[in-house]
Amino acid sequence: MALPALPSSGVAFRRVLAHFPGELSLAFAYGSGVFRQAGRGWDQKNTMLDLVFTVDDPVAWHTQNLKKNWSHYSFLKMLGPKFITSVQNNYGAGVYYNPLIMCDGRVIKYGVISTSILIEDLLNWNNLYIAGRLQKPVKIVVMNENVILRSALDKNLKSAVTAAFLMLPESFSEEDLFMEIAGLSYSGDFRMVVGEEKSKVFNIVKPNVAHFRALYGSILQDNPQVVYKTQQGRLEIDKSPEGQFTQLMTLPKTLQQRINHIMDPPGKNRDVEETLLQLAHDPDCGHVVRLGMKKSVVYSSLKLHKMWKGWMRKAP
Repeated sequence: MALPALPSSGVAFRRVLAHFPGELSLAFAYGSGVFRQAGRGWDQKNTMLDLVFTVDDPVAWHTQNLKKNWSHYSFLKMLGPKFITSVQNNYGAGVYYNPLIMCDGRVIKYGVISTSILIEDLLNWNNLYIAGRLQKPVKIVVMNENVILRSALDKNLKSAVTAAFLMLPESFSEEDLFMEIAGLSYSGDFRMVVGEEKSKVFNIVKPNVAHFRALYGSILQDNPQVVYKTQQGRLEIDKSPEGQFTQLMTLPKTLQQRINHIMDPPGKNRDVEETLLQLAHDPDCGHVVRLGMKKSVVYSSLKLHKMWKGWMRKAP
């Protein structure tokens, strides 16, 4: 499960949340505004705080938020909460962002996503945007008793471990694993090729190994395919065809389908299980899984998301 907020920081986050409607199934903070990053000077107080709010009924939530925080929205507020929700659900990665908001003395950016869309992304990796955020350490500020959501959060972490295993050798370090996991959601992100430093994944993982260990430790210890040498910080995994087939069969459906598309010759129309069985015996199994990640729809989703963020900015 994602990391709970530390008591010292929880109060500050709850003060921010007090400015918003309270009907949240999940609220979390992420990124360099919460966790130290290597490679540059880090000033938490002067770094923008990134938040995501998960809501069961986006129309009702935006209706209330427009009454409380009209100035947060761009010109889209003139079109009403139903239109805003339509933009949220049907463009980008299913998230509506209000950026560059001054709240409780700090600049924040907050995204709103419906609970049902988040659950689908966590389970199936439809676009791996918010699900990808939740594969890295975050600070949970609010979480209700939605059993399905909690289960999906756990499944997302287990899927991240499985995908990373398939792309790693038989023996590797904890840091190798966490680097692979942290890089999953960037596989199709055009920002990692243009405009952002390519060492971003290293900068995320290096100062936060303990947080990654807290997030994934119990999953690694409970996995029967892993020898987890906690004292040495080393892991050994089953790279036999049988072991890899088991791992491939537990990957999210969307990734399985992308892998099938890569390997299925024209006119063959093999089912996914047949393709994965063949791949399990292939020495290049990890390479094919990596290609499947790179063919993620994150690329197009993020382009649309970036475009709509520009439209959503408050008018000057």
